[in-house]
Amino acid sequence: MVINNLILPEPTLRRLPWYLAYVEILKAQDIEYVSSTQISRALNVDASQIAKDLSFLSLKGKTRIGYEVNALVSSLADFLGFRISHKAYIFGAGSLGKALMLDSGLANYGLDIVAGFDIDNKKVGNMVGDVPIYHIDSLATVMESNPATIGILTVPADCAQDTADIAIGEGIRAIWNFTPYRVKVAEGIVMSNTSIYAHLALIYNRLNAEI
Repeated sequence: MVINNLILPEPTLRRLPWYLAYVEILKAQDIEYVSSTQISRALNVDASQIAKDLSFLSLKGKTRIGYEVNALVSSLADFLGFRISHKAYIFGAGSLGKALMLDSGLANYGLDIVAGFDIDNKKVGNMVGDVPIYHIDSLATVMESNPATIGILTVPADCAQDTADIAIGEGIRAIWNFTPYRVKVAEGIVMSNTSIYAHLALIYNRLNAEI
């Protein structure tokens, strides 16, 4: 991402939601100002790095006072795109897919899951919370009546690539992949992998290293 002719590094983009979550807690506590040093202590990120990250925002802190908390919450949420609603489909109505459909907190960050898809006829036609489950063969029809831009993959690994291909073929422009399979997409399609299994392996490895 390029902001004011400056390239926003991906590590910065990954840290900004941490800052938002922290300052939202401060806002709920009616705290008016926060400094980079305070954020640093809470999140274990170097204060100079925090100041550098926040320099991409239009908001400026005050010397010896810091950032106005309400303004920082608003600026971060706007910058990260969390104030704009993005419709999404879940592909795979298993335990993880259902958990995401029931996670009302995602809406606070602009993600509106409007439909789920599966091939299991026992799941098709049911509701998960407020989200209807359709057969994958109905994707084109649902796209016409309630289009989405984001496809969230929670299918088995051996179905991941085929499902992504089907979703993209019907107009999905971004894939959020929760499967352990590394899905390939064409240029111009936004792709993000959230590998629960990779992080689990990392935890196991580090635990074993301590034994």
